[in-house]
Amino acid sequence: MELPIFYDNDANLAILEKKKLAVIGYGSQGHAHAQNLKESGLDVIVGLRENSSSIAQVKKDGLEVTTTAKAAKAADVIMILAPDQHQGDIYREDIAPNLKKGDVIAFGHGFNIVYNQIIPPKDVDVIMIAPKSPGHLVRRTYQEGSGTPCLIAIEQDYSNKAQEYALAWAKGIGGTRAGVILTNFKDETETDLFGEQAVLCGGVSELVRAGFDTLTDAGYPPQIAYFECLHELKLIVDLIYEGGINRMNYSVSETAEYGGLLRGPQVIGKESREAMKMILKEVQDGTFAAKWLAENKVGQPHFNGMRQISEQHPIEKIGVKLRKMFSWLK
Repeated sequence: MELPIFYDNDANLAILEKKKLAVIGYGSQGHAHAQNLKESGLDVIVGLRENSSSIAQVKKDGLEVTTTAKAAKAADVIMILAPDQHQGDIYREDIAPNLKKGDVIAFGHGFNIVYNQIIPPKDVDVIMIAPKSPGHLVRRTYQEGSGTPCLIAIEQDYSNKAQEYALAWAKGIGGTRAGVILTNFKDETETDLFGEQAVLCGGVSELVRAGFDTLTDAGYPPQIAYFECLHELKLIVDLIYEGGINRMNYSVSETAEYGGLLRGPQVIGKESREAMKMILKEVQDGTFAAKWLAENKVGQPHFNGMRQISEQHPIEKIGVKLRKMFSWLK
């Protein structure tokens, strides 16, 4: 099914020009949304907890900052960009008591709506504007005069203008310069979590480590294993990014193409594909969300343990040494 795509001419910033916009959180996405919207001529305030370490940076960036509760009370459109695991508490404690009829609640990711951690009242709009890149690229591409593709979604349309608000916000951060695709909260959330876990963050990282371990266990030098299994990955990903897997196959040697086509299905075989199906099922039925929320309630002990193991892997240690060779990273 082809999803609708919208561009600059499909969005009207005027619908937001007399509105007070609040961005809750000033991390990767928060700083980009707030700065881009301000430079698009809109009235933006940043909401943070009273002791937030980001307050000084917000002021340095020339933005108005106040507490989350005061920002929510002052605003007509409230974009919640705090970490997923904290959004439910922030909403219940600071946002819900200050909501007005006709307000717009916006999200950069659908996690808390899909898994019922936030249940808005019926007399507000609920929308999503989700850039398909980290926040620093949302900011950089905006400054360069281009933009980052976004997804938008409408969960609740009290005003009958929810999609107009979503498109205007997307335009304000530069998204409509690149293209904005209309989806829904469920599809965005489930595909995003699956992609992160099975491919982008989980699958790729584990494949890199497994390749490195296979070579070093066989007696090959870790420096060479690092270059073959991690460093050169960027070259391949860039080719895929520019023109798909076909462009990558066209650009590499025929030996590499033949070896990849022959061996890829052996590495990512039936067992891997079954694991992917299980991961998707646990995303869909809420099992993963429940695990993540429970992990946060007890102080993230398992998460911290896994993080520590990852940080201590030999590929990380050899990487620190080898990257000193890369003058372009300095």
